[in-house]
Amino acid sequence: MINNCLVQLACLLALISSSLAFTTSSSSSGYSVQSSSTRLFVENNSSRRNFLTNLVTTTVLPSLILSKPSSASAYGFGTNEKGPLVYGDESIMSQKGHGTTEAAVQQDLRYGVSNKLADKICSFNRHFAEFGGYFEGNSSFEKDVRGHVASTNSPVTFYDSVTGKPLFMAPKGRSVDEFIAESKVHGWPSFRDEEVVWDNVRVLKSSGETVSLAGTHLGHNLPDGKGNRYCINIVSIAGNPS
Repeated sequence: MINNCLVQLACLLALISSSLAFTTSSSSSGYSVQSSSTRLFVENNSSRRNFLTNLVTTTVLPSLILSKPSSASAYGFGTNEKGPLVYGDESIMSQKGHGTTEAAVQQDLRYGVSNKLADKICSFNRHFAEFGGYFEGNSSFEKDVRGHVASTNSPVTFYDSVTGKPLFMAPKGRSVDEFIAESKVHGWPSFRDEEVVWDNVRVLKSSGETVSLAGTHLGHNLPDGKGNRYCINIVSIAGNPS
């Protein structure tokens, strides 16, 4: 068990060392795109230190202290372990009419997110993400989620930014405060197994990449001591229902 955790730690450190100096920015949009394997957004040394501190406290330590069952995959607890995770084939992300999807993202995306950034992340990307905290400072995510839960007493449905199909429903099995707090700790909307609409979502076993069946890149599964945790780009789940 410890050996498995140490392997994960070694992989994380390798990713950090190869990615710390890498940040890709779009000068026209002002947005940054980063590796979602490490969820890295680097502007200066302080950002790097903060990232490393957060990574160790929220991902590495829980893995070492709250070890997974020996049968758990390196990228998630399977159906017969802690959750209903459904794996998908790499062919889901094959090239189609518009990158990995058949079409571009919807024009009128929710939460005030950038269409240009959404299209890049959803259809022309396998390893990068919106910068950490984007959903807090650049979207109406928290306001809209809290408003919906307060007025309907029901979870919010998050739709594929390309197809408009439902992908996640949250919060489930926890309060809206807990859902938003966990998302803020990690820097991206974070969902648990029971909040995933598995009819339309798959996880690639080789990488933990979380995708829609239509080929939309959503984010990655980053398990912790509680089980699977799907760290998802808000730009990927800002669609309107089809």
